[in-house]
Amino acid sequence: MIVYELRCDTGHGFEAWFRNSDAFEQQRDAQQVTCPVCGTCEVTKAPMAPRIGKSDRAKPEQAAPAGQPNQEQMRVVMTQIAELNRHIAETCDYVGAAFPEEARKIHYGEAEHREIYGEASREEAVALRDEGVTIAAIPWIRRSDS
Repeated sequence: MIVYELRCDTGHGFEAWFRNSDAFEQQRDAQQVTCPVCGTCEVTKAPMAPRIGKSDRAKPEQAAPAGQPNQEQMRVVMTQIAELNRHIAETCDYVGAAFPEEARKIHYGEAEHREIYGEASREEAVALRDEGVTIAAIPWIRRSDS
């Protein structure tokens, strides 16, 4: 297993584990690696400093760049996102790519009201909001065999 420091195209930094370098490349190319903060699939490896040797001294917490959360804050956020994902999966109907169509049917009373989740492009989300359909973009942590 290898851990990579990753960065999305909007500047959010995070780390992820992969089986090997090829696994990262394959998952990134398949858009399975997403930023946990904004959800974009435009992710690249960030420069990393190697960790060499072990020390008996406690290492100080590395300061995050200005405006960026530290690793402990990211762990807390990722845990909260995972819990939100679990709650949504347990209490809502997954409609996949049919989300925009299903949301419209519910909004206009053509289908019985129920809580749903799925995928929509940015353009589809904007169109739904313009029509007055209440939606929320939720970061989704895709679980895969890294």
